[in-house]
Amino acid sequence: MSETIRFGIVGTSSITEKFLDGSNHVKDFSLTAVYSREESKARDFAKKYGAENIFTDLEKMAKSDLIDAVYIASPNAMHAKQAEVFLKNKKHVLCEKAFASNVEEVNKMISVSKENKMVLMEAMKTEYLPGFFAVKENLHRIGKVRKYFGNYCQYSSRYDKFKQGIVLNAFKPELSNGSIMDIGVYCIHPMVYLFGEPNKLKANAVLLESGVDGEGSILFNYDNMEAVVMYSKITNSRVSSEIQGEEGNIVIDNINTFEKVKIVFRNGEEEDLSRVHIEDNMCYELEEFIRLVKEQDTKKALQRLKVSKSVMEIMDEARKQIGLVFPADKN
Repeated sequence: MSETIRFGIVGTSSITEKFLDGSNHVKDFSLTAVYSREESKARDFAKKYGAENIFTDLEKMAKSDLIDAVYIASPNAMHAKQAEVFLKNKKHVLCEKAFASNVEEVNKMISVSKENKMVLMEAMKTEYLPGFFAVKENLHRIGKVRKYFGNYCQYSSRYDKFKQGIVLNAFKPELSNGSIMDIGVYCIHPMVYLFGEPNKLKANAVLLESGVDGEGSILFNYDNMEAVVMYSKITNSRVSSEIQGEEGNIVIDNINTFEKVKIVFRNGEEEDLSRVHIEDNMCYELEEFIRLVKEQDTKKALQRLKVSKSVMEIMDEARKQIGLVFPADKN
C-alpha cells in the first residue's frame, strides 16, 4: 500500500467538515472522492476541499479503484448498510458514532469486515485524545475506583425548531437519532473502555413527541463500584464528569473533548493532567485508523470493535427500558 491512504467521504454535514479540518494535520491522508445523493452538493463540497472525484451512486464509489478507505458520516440508520457495501468491495471503513442503529447491525458489520479482511473502526474521537490517555494513565493514582460519573448535557440548536413543529434529523427516530445516540454515547464509551461491561443497568428518559429521547440517565452496576451517566439535548449542564476513587478524584470538564483534566487527592492537593492537543481534534482518531490500515493491524481493530459492540448492547438495553424503538429495530 502507498504511503498515502486515499479516502472517500459519505456525508457532507458539519461533522465531515470538522473531520477534514482534522485531516489537515495527518500527513498520510488524501481526499479523492465525495459522495452525495445530490450531484450539486457533491460537486460543491469536492471543490471546497480539493477532491477530484464525485459520486451519486454509492455502489460505484465502493467499486472504484480511486479510494482505499471511506469515512462515513451519514445518519445513523444508514451506517450499517453503507459500511457493508464498502467492506465487501475491499475498502476500509471509518464510521461515525453512533456506530449503527443496534447491535444486530454492528454484528453484521464486524462479520463482513472479518470476511473481507478490512479494517472497520468507529469514529469515537474521545478514545484517541491526549486528555483521555491522561485519565487512563493516572487512574491508578486515585486508588480503588468506586464511582464513574459521565455527564454531557448540551442544548441542541435544532431543539428550538423542534418546539416550533419542525422536526430536523437530530430528532427523527427513522434515522436512529436522539439523545442517547448522539450525546449519551460520549458518556458510555469511556466507561466501557476503562471499566468494561456493567453487570446490569437501569435507564430513565424523557421521550419527545417525535418518539426519540430528549434527555436521560442510566445507573450501572459493577462489582465493587457503580456508574452514572446523564445526557441531554434539551438542557445544558455546568457540572463536570468525574471518576471517584478511595484516594482521590479525576475531574473531566468536558467529556466530549477531555480538554481539561485534573486529579484531586483526598487531602485536597490538585494536579493538572491536561495535555497539549490539536484543536482540530478529529485528527487523532484518523491517525489511529490510518495506522491500523497501513500496518494491517486487524487484531487491534477487533479489540476496539469489542468496545463498540458493548456500547451498542448497552444502548439497546437502555432504549428497551425507556421504550425507544427505531424502525431499524424491526428489520
